Amino acid sequence: MVETDKPKQHRSRVLEGMAHAVSQKGYGDTTIADIVREASVSRRTFYEHFSSKAECLVALYEAASHNSLKVLRDAIDPAHEWQTQVERALAAYLGSMQANPVLVRTLFIEILHLGPEGLAARRRVNSVVADFILSMVNGSKGPKSHVLSSGMATAIVGGINELVLEYIEQDKVKYLDELVQPASDLVHAITRT
Repeated sequence: MVETDKPKQHRSRVLEGMAHAVSQKGYGDTTIADIVREASVSRRTFYEHFSSKAECLVALYEAASHNSLKVLRDAIDPAHEWQTQVERALAAYLGSMQANPVLVRTLFIEILHLGPEGLAARRRVNSVVADFILSMVNGSKGPKSHVLSSGMATAIVGGINELVLEYIEQDKVKYLDELVQPASDLVHAITRT
């Protein structure tokens, strides 16, 4: 391993440690000691990367959300009309969350324990996803029945998030793939395709 890779590797380990600790104890009961134990790093290493437990949770949320968006982007082939790829893209997106149940709770519930800071992080991430949807729908080469507004793209994100949240609350994360069809129906209904 190259010496310059160590800080990046340590940061990743701290984020993984945070995910595991929060999944076991919830954010409120998780301590820095729990995080560093799960990450197999020192407290000093933790504080080299994050000034607080809250900052670490926001970083985990943003990193996991970035990875989920990458899965969604990678599932879309720009050579084809987006309308024909909705189900495949949502299956990949929901499947990536289903495969990482430790992160799902963090992404949808624990981030809210941070109050305004958590809501701001959630809003930033949702805005990036909504912008991706806008670019796919309004920038596509295929037929358009109308231009999708920013508010309606946000509504798509919010609707899909609520479907996922319901499954989390019902302890059905391992069945997130069941949401592909209702989420696809929502996208098609709002985009009128």
